[in-house]
Amino acid sequence: MKIVVLDGYTLNPGDLDWSGLEALGECRIYDRTPYEDEQETINRIKDAEIVLTNKTPLTENIFASCPGIKYVGVLATGYNIVDVKAAGKRKIPVTNIPAYGTASVGQFAIGLLLEICHHIGHHNEAVHSGKWTNHTDWCFWDYPLIELEGKTMGIIGYGRIGQMTGRVA
Repeated sequence: MKIVVLDGYTLNPGDLDWSGLEALGECRIYDRTPYEDEQETINRIKDAEIVLTNKTPLTENIFASCPGIKYVGVLATGYNIVDVKAAGKRKIPVTNIPAYGTASVGQFAIGLLLEICHHIGHHNEAVHSGKWTNHTDWCFWDYPLIELEGKTMGIIGYGRIGQMTGRVA
């Protein structure tokens, strides 16, 4: 089985081991494939049976030029970069990873909430520029700070990410 990963760096900047995938067959992993160069994509996957992509589009022309493809996996939550009609016409299944990044996005949402409450980035820059040491008062802030204790958090959309955000909160 021939497997090609078109843009592995987006998933693995060097902290993961590809050996599990490599154990499944002949595997070529490209850090990046120029998404605007359709011919380069074709050259890389022309004899592949399995194509894994994150950002590199797979178009009708690519499917027509690479008749050996039997499966496409999108290494992200969506699949809008794949012409699913063209894949379907050739009976090529296309899947994605619906839970990809759920924990990270939930955690990031809480980080943004804390930024709204405390303006951490702004205050960090202000302190480093000397505004605190030159301030008249012993206390320093440019914005009122919001305490979360006793507040109720509303989550709009309670899918995987909304639920994870609630658990982190």
